[in-house]
Amino acid sequence: MSKYDPLWIWIKENCTYNFKLTYPEIEEIAGLPIDHSFLTFK
Repeated sequence: MSKYDPLWIWIKENCTYNFKLTYPEIEEIAGLPIDHSFLTFK
């Protein structure tokens, strides 16, 4: 079980090929804060 399962469920239920979510929206859907440190790593 992934911590991002709620996000994947939301994406599946809102099945659309194009959508945009802000970081705050992703955090709300996933129910957890996003660690922005990934932006500094490739």
